[in-house]
Amino acid sequence: MPIPQGETSPPRDLLRDHVFRRLRDAIVDGTLEPGEQLRDGELAGWLGVSRTPVREALLRLGQAGLVVAAPGRSTTVSTLDVRATRNAQSVVAAMHRLAVREAVSQMTEEDFARMRSANERFDAALRRGDVDAALAADDELHAVTVEAAGNDAVKTVLEQFTPVLRRVERLRFSSVTGRGSVALHRKLIDLCAAGDAEAAADVSFDTWQTLEPLLEMSGTEQSGEAG
Repeated sequence: MPIPQGETSPPRDLLRDHVFRRLRDAIVDGTLEPGEQLRDGELAGWLGVSRTPVREALLRLGQAGLVVAAPGRSTTVSTLDVRATRNAQSVVAAMHRLAVREAVSQMTEEDFARMRSANERFDAALRRGDVDAALAADDELHAVTVEAAGNDAVKTVLEQFTPVLRRVERLRFSSVTGRGSVALHRKLIDLCAAGDAEAAADVSFDTWQTLEPLLEMSGTEQSGEAG
């Protein structure tokens, strides 16, 4: 595996999460490709850490469905599993609906301003074709309601399953279909600001359902390959 250069080790107390996020992001953005073999020694050298946090991260990534570990054999980056992605989509959509429902009564004008700013950056990133920036802005926008809800269980579930969807969202945000999310975001923000928790929760749920066409397309492609 080609190992990128220039990584430095973070403070020890942040090491475990840092390693997990670096590997997770490398899988989501395609740096580590589906089917690629992951050797903990190489990964440790890349990140400038010991093998222990790498092994812990690979276990967490396995639980999220991003890597596959065969007993007594190597760990590899998983291919896109449509069924697993659909399952993740259902869970993530439900968790965001719950977060918004719980968050609206707690939100402030500053929260709404943060969401509008994130959506503007999301829109601009889509227009210039910057998928990484679009994903970052989308994450920031939805994080506002998750933080306002203050539900740690929701945060934990989203941290595990959202990365599975991000692999599909990279396809959506690199195409014109991603533009529809800008309008949905605006509607979500307006409903949150109006204090309509139920309607806002429904719109939040709908934003995650926009992945369905890509999942259907992926399922069709996999069926064709199998045939």
